[in-house]
Amino acid sequence: MITKGLKPERVFYYFEELTKIPRCSLDEKRVSDYLKDVADALGLEVHQDEELNIIIKKPGTKGYENNKTVIIQGHMDMVCEKADDFEIDFSKDPIPMEVREDLLIAPHTTLGADNGIAVAMALAVLESKEISHPPLEVIVTTNEESGMTGAAKINKDLIDGKILINIDSEEEGVILVSCAGGRRVTIKAPIKLKDSDKKGYTLKVSGLLGGHSGMEINTERGNSNRLLGRVLDALKEIDFDLYHVDGGSKSNAIPRLAIAKIGIDADKLDHAKTIVEKMNKLIKVELQTSDPDVSITLEEGEGIKEAFQDDLRDGVIAALILIPSGVQRMSQDIKGLVESSNNLGVVKTVDGYVTFESAVRSSNSSLKEFTSNQIKTIADILGFQFEYYGEYPAWEYKKDSYIREVFKEAYMEITGEELKVEAIHAGLETGIFNEVLGDIDMVSFGPNMWGVHAPGEKISISSVERSYNLLLEVLKKID
Repeated sequence: MITKGLKPERVFYYFEELTKIPRCSLDEKRVSDYLKDVADALGLEVHQDEELNIIIKKPGTKGYENNKTVIIQGHMDMVCEKADDFEIDFSKDPIPMEVREDLLIAPHTTLGADNGIAVAMALAVLESKEISHPPLEVIVTTNEESGMTGAAKINKDLIDGKILINIDSEEEGVILVSCAGGRRVTIKAPIKLKDSDKKGYTLKVSGLLGGHSGMEINTERGNSNRLLGRVLDALKEIDFDLYHVDGGSKSNAIPRLAIAKIGIDADKLDHAKTIVEKMNKLIKVELQTSDPDVSITLEEGEGIKEAFQDDLRDGVIAALILIPSGVQRMSQDIKGLVESSNNLGVVKTVDGYVTFESAVRSSNSSLKEFTSNQIKTIADILGFQFEYYGEYPAWEYKKDSYIREVFKEAYMEITGEELKVEAIHAGLETGIFNEVLGDIDMVSFGPNMWGVHAPGEKISISSVERSYNLLLEVLKKID
């Protein structure tokens, strides 16, 4: 095993087992069945619903039988992203990972620590006969990464706990007590074609870092879809044809790569190359700190016979430029917190449409509506279709919280330091659980992770151990 010898041993054992099981969002049957099989083998009560969510119950240990029931919660799916030049079939291949000093890293893909580490910690606790803990209800949800639809379908009649510990945060020494709400927004342009006899070329934006569209939207990293729109707009002076656009793969990941297939008259090729090179230099300067390896290239492609009609070409370019991207507003109450944002995560040409998929986030419901309406207005002006889905609520700060105080006390006893209490712009399932399960007391925490939702995702091995020990101490303290 790659993780042999790492501590906590059983946490990393289960984590590595999870990396062997395909679990991209909406492909969770195999991992859900695995979790059910583990629970059955441990002789625990387990429920698997139609959404493939898993609920596992374990009685309190001796002396803790009548203490408050605690919910430990995480999600089983992961964002499946890979480096452009790396081959992997996420539907069957294990995640290739390595140990590098204190890091467990997937050099060429996402690691799935978001949120496999939560599942691994929960299974290790469920398996143990030595850990002291109150009655436990472990909830492992599906499809968190593309809509949180699993959490919304949890059967509340199976849940007794009123304290929930979500292990879906990425910074040790911090607990989260509030998060943004959000929705997915899509606009679609019906494809209209014309004849074309121009020479085909591929315009490519690559080399961007990408990242989590909630956690890292404030880094101002380049968005390949937006940049593609800028270059296409600059190329309009040569009257090129456009017949395909494709960028990003997940609406909640900042897109790293985007391409456009275009047609250029032979006598205008040199002019086109000059424009592309100029834009490449300009954007390299703009992103020299956030994305130093950004590259914009024009490569020869196949000849074309059809292309988008001119009004569709112009509409696609307008949408790429006009759809809000990045931070929209910073919080006026919490320093450094993003209050509202949008990520134009996916652009694709498929099934007779050009589609633009965004992840809108805000801790303020009116600003979420405003950003959605901005995108709808763009769609209306351009004559495109508009729809939204995957709505999830914000998790509002709770003034009085028993579990928050337990975490603070346990962290102080273990480290001698104050635990940071913060809010987050990323969406968490806690907001949904507050609606589905009623007024419950929640915190979110987790070990140090970096680069989630992007190739090269990594997690600190020692931080996993410290975070797991904090969880065990918290469970011992709940009366």
